[in-house]
Amino acid sequence: MNDEILSRISALETRLQRVEDELAITQMLAAYGPLVDAGEPEPVAALWAEDGSYSVEGWTMLSRTDVHSMVTSDAHQGLISHGSCHFLGPARVKVTGESATAVCPSILVVHHEGRYHAYRAGANHFRLRRGPEGWEISERITLALDGSEEARELFSDSKFSG
Repeated sequence: MNDEILSRISALETRLQRVEDELAITQMLAAYGPLVDAGEPEPVAALWAEDGSYSVEGWTMLSRTDVHSMVTSDAHQGLISHGSCHFLGPARVKVTGESATAVCPSILVVHHEGRYHAYRAGANHFRLRRGPEGWEISERITLALDGSEEARELFSDSKFSG
């Protein structure tokens, strides 16, 4: 094969790898809501790196074990036993080699007295890395979309690119 064909194949392989990585991350983030609402601690925790962190509503989990404990906690089990829906909106994903950044909105809907109520709308910022089993979350920050600049900043191009 000539150099032009080899160059084109290489470019296609690079583009395909980026698309596969973006799809894998998108699918992984989409899995969080159904898994956490099902109360499945092992698969939820497996989304995180062993040393991955998750900060939400003043609560910071510092490991995969902490995420597992959150899913099995009385607070979370009480929430899902009455009905809940954790929905992460479409994610904007940027892959850079072995690491990635993703941002997306989320909403938590809870069932209460025969009705569903939006309990929280959040801004989510993820840092991910390629691990031995595939992509894993190294950091997730969720801030309430309460009009604060800090929460809106999680969606900004500068934070997304950084």
